[in-house]
Amino acid sequence: MSTIAKMHPEAVAQRGLRRFFSDMLVVTERNLIALVRLPQSLFFSSIQPIMFVLLFRYVFGGAINVPGHSYVDFLMPGIFLQTVAFGSVGTSIGLAEDLHKGLIERFRSLPMARSAVLAGRTFADLIRNIGVLILITLVGLLVGFRIQAGIFAFLGGLLLILLFAYALSWGFSIIGLLAPNTETAQVMSFPLLFPLTFASSAFVPVQSMPGWLQGFAANQPFSVLVDAMRALSNGGPTEGYVVKALIWSFGILIALAPFAARRFRNSF
Repeated sequence: MSTIAKMHPEAVAQRGLRRFFSDMLVVTERNLIALVRLPQSLFFSSIQPIMFVLLFRYVFGGAINVPGHSYVDFLMPGIFLQTVAFGSVGTSIGLAEDLHKGLIERFRSLPMARSAVLAGRTFADLIRNIGVLILITLVGLLVGFRIQAGIFAFLGGLLLILLFAYALSWGFSIIGLLAPNTETAQVMSFPLLFPLTFASSAFVPVQSMPGWLQGFAANQPFSVLVDAMRALSNGGPTEGYVVKALIWSFGILIALAPFAARRFRNSF
């Protein structure tokens, strides 16, 4: 009888869990190294949200009236969410590229946990999103953004945004597994994001939208997350917003992560 067969089931489970986390960290490191080795991609992915901050702050901001707030304080929570949401598209593009190059097949030939491939990809994108959020926060402070509700509430809001972005990454991993190449993955991803991003409370008050659109805009997940971040940043009642944001984030994660894992197993 093999050594593993003689082991207690709990010991086998613990060993499998340790192996999963070890393999996940290796895949995460590989994806982060690949990102650093493409400085042009890193540079332009960082420039895009900075351009959005400057565009809305200095070009559109003067035409948008937000009662009770300066527009820059209203704007930045929306920029935070838009930045990580657009960054989550990298999950679908990266997976599609790895599939197209045959890298996933090489991973499958190694004695490693298969689920670590998806987990490592989404975790690497989470780490990248942390770096981008730090950068955008500094840019926001430079253009007049001020944290009204205290630093700990603000950090809690950023953690909420990152949780939602992590859930989105699992959803976009499904697109990456379905797409035949990186171009198709990108084309499939952005049409899903644009209506959710711009038909939301991210950049303008929902009340300024046509009546038939307000119901959708006020209750869709992007608005819920932005409103929660705005309450934690600018002050005001937070409990209802935060609870709804957590429900959306965990709901998306619970629904899409198992589906992505199943799709990954069935792709080969």
